[in-house]
Amino acid sequence: MPDTNMQIDIRSEIGVLEGVILHTPGPEVENMTPKNAERALYSDILNLSEAEKEYTQFKTILDKHATTFQVSKLLRDILSEDEIKLNIVRRICTNENLFQIHDTLLEMSSKELARTLIEGLELKRNNLTNFLSHERYILRPLHNFFFTRDAAMTIRNKVQIGRMANKVREREAIIMESIFNHHPVISTKTFNPINEINYDEKISIEGGDILVARDDVIIIGNSIRTSTQGIDYILERFKNKEDKRHIIVQELPSSPESFIHLDMTFTFLDVNKVMIYEPIILNPNRYRTVHIEVDKGKVKIMEEKNILEVLSKLNFDVEPIYCGGTGDKWIQEREQWHSGANFFAMAPGKIIGYGRNVYTLEEMNKHGFEIIKASDIISKKVDYTKYEKYVITIRSSELSRGGGGCRCMTMPIKRQPVSW
Repeated sequence: MPDTNMQIDIRSEIGVLEGVILHTPGPEVENMTPKNAERALYSDILNLSEAEKEYTQFKTILDKHATTFQVSKLLRDILSEDEIKLNIVRRICTNENLFQIHDTLLEMSSKELARTLIEGLELKRNNLTNFLSHERYILRPLHNFFFTRDAAMTIRNKVQIGRMANKVREREAIIMESIFNHHPVISTKTFNPINEINYDEKISIEGGDILVARDDVIIIGNSIRTSTQGIDYILERFKNKEDKRHIIVQELPSSPESFIHLDMTFTFLDVNKVMIYEPIILNPNRYRTVHIEVDKGKVKIMEEKNILEVLSKLNFDVEPIYCGGTGDKWIQEREQWHSGANFFAMAPGKIIGYGRNVYTLEEMNKHGFEIIKASDIISKKVDYTKYEKYVITIRSSELSRGGGGCRCMTMPIKRQPVSW
């Protein structure tokens, strides 16, 4: 455990990364079958042994750029406190209507309980109901938790707890909120819509839809995972601020599932470059772009042509790089499906992404990014520090089956300021 607190602070998508929360996929990824994969929000089932190899590349590269924290370790730390342990178990059992395992969970050690809350608890066939049940788990595994982006998101020095669109992911938000509220090395304040007096059940907010573009600008996807009511909840928070804030809202299609979040179609790469999936981001009149200006409590809402034009009006000019390249719509569609627009910036112009999206990587290379394999860095064949701009690529045949990319697998908590 680090000796000093890490003060939460995220004011861009690209500032030099100092701290990031990860969750290495474990047995929970394989604790499913083709029959329940759809319920787990997967379109396929993963091979854990291969996913672990790919994730090891991913984590090794991030370890070279920042301090990484593991959800399981952070959770285990706070569960060592009896009062916190009781509160977490009570919240989870209440939310999932599982009071019959309340005492069983409390009797576990902090290490065993942390593992169980993530990997699940098998159903005991000790009565007729359980014996005849088609379920394997009474406490279902958190299959999606290696996508740490969604259950909590940092905006400036506060953490917005996600209101997950699917019940199968609600425990993730409970765990992340507990970590941010109680872990001694993390200093922040959390906001959670379910704790508000005027809570609206239509609110849903997930981190894949929230991009902190600049200190005064955030971009939010209005998707199947983040509702207009969820965006209004964030808007209400901004009304109380003294400085002017801008929210750019981008509508997204409800299908296919590769469009679940904004960061599957739009991510930041550098101070003046972004990755876009052109058919969604630049397709006029199909999916609306809305600019909300908040100035000392006053709200102004305008429909705009696209995200890039709004950013330009805010003196934030960016050059788009096309996911899948510019030549073939089918290639664009194929690469977007496997998270070809979902990159994670470790610093301005220093990016990590999936190696399988070769046409996207070729396009990035044309725009000045050196393409470096993670395996070449790990084997010390290449010194990445010699390059000003680069994309480090990881193996991704299995991780991509989960329906997300490198940004999805990170929950950054601290970045250095950006010199715009």
